[in-house]
Amino acid sequence: MTPRALLRLVATTCAAVLLLASCAGGGGSGMASKVSSDDRMVIAVSYDQPGLSIRRLDGSYRGFDVDVAKYIANELGVKEENITWKEAQPGNRETLLTSGEADMVVSTYSITDKRKQIVDFVGPYFVAGQDLLVRMNENRIEGPKSLNSTLRLCSTAGSTSAEYVRDQFAKDVKMVEYAKFSDCVTALLAENVDAVTTDDVLLAGYAAQNPELLRVVGDPFSKEEYGVGLHRDDPASKTKVQAAMQKMIDTGAWRKSLEVNIGSSGYKIPDPPKLAP
Repeated sequence: MTPRALLRLVATTCAAVLLLASCAGGGGSGMASKVSSDDRMVIAVSYDQPGLSIRRLDGSYRGFDVDVAKYIANELGVKEENITWKEAQPGNRETLLTSGEADMVVSTYSITDKRKQIVDFVGPYFVAGQDLLVRMNENRIEGPKSLNSTLRLCSTAGSTSAEYVRDQFAKDVKMVEYAKFSDCVTALLAENVDAVTTDDVLLAGYAAQNPELLRVVGDPFSKEEYGVGLHRDDPASKTKVQAAMQKMIDTGAWRKSLEVNIGSSGYKIPDPPKLAP
């Protein structure tokens, strides 16, 4: 073989090796490729939702959503120490996925047709009902129909909760928005708003933190189906996450996590929902 022919053979071989490496490392988009390449994941959760997902002062994460995220990661071969946590807020969850900043979002993320046009979901892994959180001595508010133009309702930017109340029950209510639900709760305690609306399981966590000051009205008026948010067009990842979530439900780990994290609030733990195909 001539030197020139040998060089052509080496170049062709190297190109083929690089192509194969590229295919193995980047097959599919989003989470599947990252998990298969280095056994690491970036997962977005809320930092301020007691019982569901909270970042503690020592830097650890606790709550039902956190347990769901850890369980799925473990089933996909990612150890807890190899999870990078990012903060999810109601207004940035789609962006975290579409920008590639996160591989998965587990953050009381309600499945809606509008969101399914942007991201993919596995779920529902929990079904909640929207309700109202008020001060313990509040006697004007018995449900969403009690809200009117003299009352101030707080929710978060990017949440579906406030929009639903205004569209279905109280179009004249004064809306107040903050970035986080914990800010709404602070405003409620300071009497800067009159009620906070979001899912009942989340409100129960806040009421449990302030049992002498706050209460949940206890008249749920919607159905919120939580899903694990994933990148679109990545069926391989969705299949793996679906199997992991089903295993968490079937083994009883799902119910055990709820009992540990929100059982003390008095919230009635429901039966697990059926995952959509």
